[in-house]
Amino acid sequence: MTERIIKKYPNRRLYDTEESRYITLAEVRDIVMAGVDFRVLDSQNEQDLTRSILLQIIMEQEAGGQPIFTSPMLARFIRFYGDAAQATLSTFLEQGLDFFLKQQRMVNDQVSGIWSGSNPMDFWMKLGQQNMNYWSQMDEFYRKAGSPNPKRDDKDRG
Repeated sequence: MTERIIKKYPNRRLYDTEESRYITLAEVRDIVMAGVDFRVLDSQNEQDLTRSILLQIIMEQEAGGQPIFTSPMLARFIRFYGDAAQATLSTFLEQGLDFFLKQQRMVNDQVSGIWSGSNPMDFWMKLGQQNMNYWSQMDEFYRKAGSPNPKRDDKDRG
């Protein structure tokens, strides 16, 4: 699969060369969300502007709704610029995000495996059975430990 090229013109408009049309920053975000490899190039000098456009998208996302980056976190990031540890931080963040995404995929795979049964109620039945087993074990534990079980006490008194 080839890399999709988006040209940025002096009038600040973005042109998708694959679809032969102008697109908005929101549409570039959709391209990112779809996992499509792309580059944004300056139409006049072919300079790579991809990072700049991605940062614009992040700024828009951070401005609305629930931000990912807190102000103290951003201040710490800024302090790393020019520091000897800048490359280390970049590598650490990238590897940490990769690890997080792998963990998220594993959880999603497990959940989808649970839901992939022939009957969606199977999931709830299994969950209910697990909960019943848990409570039975807790009840047994407390009985063996000598803790009074209010239900048993009521039955024994009556």
